[in-house]
Amino acid sequence: MTEVFILSLIQGITEFLPISSSSHLILGSEYLNFKNKSLTIDVSLHIGSFIGVLVYFNKDILDFIKNRKLFLKILISSIPVMLVGLILVETNLINNLRNLKVIGWTTMIFGILLYIGDRFHLEKNINEDFNYKSAIIIGFCQILSLVPGVSRSGITITAARILNFKRYDSAKISFLLSIPTLGAVSLFGLHNLIKEESLSFTFLSLISIFFSFIFSFITIKYFLIFIKKFNLSVFVIYRILLGILLLTIAYS
Repeated sequence: MTEVFILSLIQGITEFLPISSSSHLILGSEYLNFKNKSLTIDVSLHIGSFIGVLVYFNKDILDFIKNRKLFLKILISSIPVMLVGLILVETNLINNLRNLKVIGWTTMIFGILLYIGDRFHLEKNINEDFNYKSAIIIGFCQILSLVPGVSRSGITITAARILNFKRYDSAKISFLLSIPTLGAVSLFGLHNLIKEESLSFTFLSLISIFFSFIFSFITIKYFLIFIKKFNLSVFVIYRILLGILLLTIAYS
């Protein structure tokens, strides 16, 4: 139960903050020697985050007629990462990227890029300026998030900031982009469970969905409040320090 709680906490927080959920889950599972690490739990964690973002943005989603163009852009923006992600998983190339050196370097390098992106002017907003060109550019940048340590949230916020979107709007674009991505990850995971005939959602699975949902919802809510008042420097500093620590361990 404690392990599931910790994994749910890591997933819920790091999925939506610009610090990389995949790297933290990999590191947490490996170095804390978790016994409950499994495909079922991993799928459950992503389902929880998926539900969290759906619930938080339920008004935007339900108001489909008004927002149909926005969600079409979100869908188009999500296609590149889903296609490349499927190729990496099917060819098993994704596992070659899951090592401490890669995570260390990407954590630090993309932390510095996040800092650079956050220096750009505050001009554009999602309602008036998020066009198909912006959606496609951010969508292709999102492919980089398939590498552990890059952070899907981090790279999409960085790309949106470089395109001169305000911090709040950059974060909202990132969170809305997580909807089709998390949905695809959840469906793909469920497909694999059915394929392996191991689709058995236990009590621990339901608990992981619940806690992941709670932590995801809280993270989205308070990160959007935080980003209205402060810049992203705290996340940049965290990433650089974590990257240095990981590289020190990897090369020692």
